[in-house]
Amino acid sequence: MRILIVEDEKKMASFLERGLKEEGYTVDIVYDGETGWECAMTNEYDLLILDWMLPKMSGVELCGKLRNEGKTVSVLILTAKDSVEDKIMGLDQGADDYLTKPFSFEELLARVRALSRRPAHLQDKTVLQNLDLKMDLIKRMVFVGEEEISLSQKEFALLEFLMRHAGEVVSRTAIAEHVWDLHFDPMSNTIDVYINFLRKKIAEKNAKSKIETVRGTGYRLANQ
Repeated sequence: MRILIVEDEKKMASFLERGLKEEGYTVDIVYDGETGWECAMTNEYDLLILDWMLPKMSGVELCGKLRNEGKTVSVLILTAKDSVEDKIMGLDQGADDYLTKPFSFEELLARVRALSRRPAHLQDKTVLQNLDLKMDLIKRMVFVGEEEISLSQKEFALLEFLMRHAGEVVSRTAIAEHVWDLHFDPMSNTIDVYINFLRKKIAEKNAKSKIETVRGTGYRLANQ
């Protein structure tokens, strides 16, 4: 899952980035609303975390502009404003959720998990399954049948993306955008290395699920 944080308080942004990365999320950070707008319009994100009070364009304005452009990405607004009127304003601009500062990181994580299940085709889905391969998104565990596969955070994120698109061919660019961050070098062989790690670990459990290479295009997790 790829998250964009737009937060001008750099200590807060760094705290959120570190915590979310420790949980296995891919995170990009920018510090003003205009740059947030450019990133959200040119990259594909699963979730935006927007501070309300931002330089150049507020988080609420940014959310409203994105909705006007037809962007359906989930949006979580962070703010010190706690009046009912402010909450209504944020939600009316298209925000999916609203978290008042100060907040615990555990609560933010719970909101992130809830929003990651928000799309209709994944609503309330905390377990992904493809043939005999099962992924528990809450416990962050993967099984082939009853046998657990031990994965690193990046392997887990890569497999989650493949499972969410099981049966589809996903390009290396799409994988890079969702599993790595803005600083990822698309010319490196990192994706191929991690695909091989996953293949080996899945094959060791004699799984029916296979990661196929589609030459010249990308990869596909076979679903039959």
